[in-house]
Amino acid sequence: CQDNELSWMDWSLADTNRDQLEFTRKMVKFRKSHPVFRRRRFFEGKPIRSGDQTRDIAWLTPSGNEMDYQDWETGLTQCVAVFLNGEAITAPNERGEKVVDDSFLLCFNAHDEVEDFVVPQGDYAQQWTADLDTAHPTGCTDVVVAAGEKISVQPRSVLVLRKTA
Repeated sequence: CQDNELSWMDWSLADTNRDQLEFTRKMVKFRKSHPVFRRRRFFEGKPIRSGDQTRDIAWLTPSGNEMDYQDWETGLTQCVAVFLNGEAITAPNERGEKVVDDSFLLCFNAHDEVEDFVVPQGDYAQQWTADLDTAHPTGCTDVVVAAGEKISVQPRSVLVLRKTA
């Protein structure tokens, strides 16, 4: 980490960086309000309840299928989705109470072209609402998508979907 003019961010409210400031504020607030992004223990990839197939984390291909060994071995994967289960937070809060949050689907597109992701079906969710899209200057979006539908993710961006049904 460097503490010099190479890494300094000009936070003055000039019109040229107002969107960057708004985006950063939104990200800080978003992370602060969702404990699923602030886990204190590692994911295990295991079902959260006996007889339940929904795990604490799942890695998915753009086609909406769980990644297998071959998917990881290609070495050319530029797009991946990650399911984070808000019901699978194992660490209790400061008062020893169970922490439950929303579940999220993060769609990462590192490719230089738009990529269509199929929203996974099954036990994940029936409907998702986009909370954040890094392709937009302020991260704002209002897309709603159902399980099994396709959603376009812009080049070199991340789309964050929240389970709503």
